[in-house]
Amino acid sequence: MLSSRPYLLRALHEWIVDSGCTPHLLVDAEQPGVEVPQSAVKDGRVILNVNPSAVRDLLIDAELVTFVARFGGVSQAVTVPVSAVEAIYARENGRGMMFPDDDSDEPREGGQAGGDTEPRPRKPNLKVIK
Repeated sequence: MLSSRPYLLRALHEWIVDSGCTPHLLVDAEQPGVEVPQSAVKDGRVILNVNPSAVRDLLIDAELVTFVARFGGVSQAVTVPVSAVEAIYARENGRGMMFPDDDSDEPREGGQAGGDTEPRPRKPNLKVIK
């Protein structure tokens, strides 16, 4: 089957925006193909505001998330492989979804993945960047 991750990213992005919140992506900036300003990377990760008012030409397809955003007042193209997206969440309340490290496409929290016998992964320590 096709990966569900790009479909979930698009749906959750729409849900967060329609709810009047600001969607953010948590990205593993060390994965191949990630093109973001190095000044935005901290501890190998980058948090990207993908609110329609903050980006231009947002496209989430089967392989990539691409858009143009301003960093330090300078417009720059951003390219993120869908596989490098670790989470999508609303800045205002943290609601969203974490994605697994592997290719199983099963959600880490709140889903039925893994049943009741597997240990729950620890939650990442996310912080809001304004």
